[in-house]
Amino acid sequence: MYRRTFLKTGALAGAGILTTGLSFGQQDIKVNVGRRVGMIGLDTSHSIEFTKILNREDTSNDFGGYRVVAAYPHGSKDIESSMTRIPGYTDQMREMGIQIVDSIDELLKITDVILLETNDGRLHLEQAIRVFKAKKIMFIDKPVAGSLTDAISIFQAAKDFQVPVFSTSSMRYMTNMDEIVNRKSIGNILGASTYSPCTLEKTHPDFYWYGVHGVEALFTVMGTGCQRVSRIHTQDTDFAVGVWVDDRIGTFRGLRKGRTGFGGEVYGETGIKSIGVDAGYAPLLKVVTKYFQTGIPPVSPEETIEIFTFMEAADESKRRNGASVILEEVRQKALSQVRKSW
Repeated sequence: MYRRTFLKTGALAGAGILTTGLSFGQQDIKVNVGRRVGMIGLDTSHSIEFTKILNREDTSNDFGGYRVVAAYPHGSKDIESSMTRIPGYTDQMREMGIQIVDSIDELLKITDVILLETNDGRLHLEQAIRVFKAKKIMFIDKPVAGSLTDAISIFQAAKDFQVPVFSTSSMRYMTNMDEIVNRKSIGNILGASTYSPCTLEKTHPDFYWYGVHGVEALFTVMGTGCQRVSRIHTQDTDFAVGVWVDDRIGTFRGLRKGRTGFGGEVYGETGIKSIGVDAGYAPLLKVVTKYFQTGIPPVSPEETIEIFTFMEAADESKRRNGASVILEEVRQKALSQVRKSW
């Protein structure tokens, strides 16, 4: 069984891997026709770069007319690399004509859709619930949350409030992804190996902070269905091996020394192909603004939850000295800790 079959049939529900009942049907979607984009969090360079791309006059038609009009700057309160960026990025946003507001509630009153850009994933659940209550469609930048329990909670809250949401890394849209995923070049996908920088942040699970880019790329080509993962960890490198339910193998290498970058190889029935190079943020923003128009998340909650389960299971493997860890075990533990606070 290959990627497309997994996506079409949801075969993993029987394996207990997926969190079922979270996908949005067409009948659930309520789309706001406005084009005013509000941004939460100015503690990441994505805030500046996304605004520059969306607000350029010569590219406005490429993004459905969506423009960033206002931002709430505050993000992390204790991650120094994020905290120290806020004043400078706030000034840059003002220079681009963006209104800076003092609260998320104020932001929600003057915007139609939301980009949640706060770098600190631990704040996302609280911030997201306020957006859901206002019935605003939202994109959540990586990581979707600071824990697997919070990630599951975000999607459950979205379901409860009947407001679409999705999250992804821009590495999902590397240059060769489309032809690989749609089997235009190497046929059915038998396995893949990806790599990315993997800076660690003590407040987050190891791969959530930056390794998520490479893991997202891995799942983009492999699809859902990872059953177990094992991980080798050293000071400079991480190496995680996932085994899918159909015995395919996918690996992720996290880089912390020497030259780093984003990439990987995909092994197909008829060839081997590179996943390409980082295409920047424009391809992601085209997908995001189309989603704002349709209300249809391009990445399912189930897939995102499995990605974050894989990364949490990799941490558990590290704690167990590299032993193989079943994803369902990790998912069930996280589910048991979900407490509806909305």
